[in-house]
Amino acid sequence: MDRLEKLCSEKGMRMTEQRRVIARVLSAAEDHPDVEEIHRRAVAIDPHISIATVYRTMRLFEESGVVERHDFQDGRARYEEATEHHHDHLIDLRSGEVIEFVNEEIEQLQKRIAEEHGYKLIDHRLELYGVPLDKKSD
Repeated sequence: MDRLEKLCSEKGMRMTEQRRVIARVLSAAEDHPDVEEIHRRAVAIDPHISIATVYRTMRLFEESGVVERHDFQDGRARYEEATEHHHDHLIDLRSGEVIEFVNEEIEQLQKRIAEEHGYKLIDHRLELYGVPLDKKSD
């Protein structure tokens, strides 16, 4: 049983075989796939999984807190397995590649900004959007 499948079971979710396949696809993902990509990968394992099943399952997983949904300004909701390890995202606007990173300086700055405004920072999400630097030869 993979991480996501185990987490779903721990939350008391009824795990059909199709939900298990979708959970395995997400656990194996090293990227942030959208529903269509999750469906493509799931169908390679079980050709009977419909796109509607993937949409319903992703909504259920999101509502249960086992996946996180991201809208990276490309018009597609993308998903990743929810973890206790915080990270931020840098999105390449040309390729759509999503780079995960952690930067302690940024974390401390966000905390300090919240405190300066009289708040205790509970959670945050940081998404940076960019394009590769042009590398000109000298």
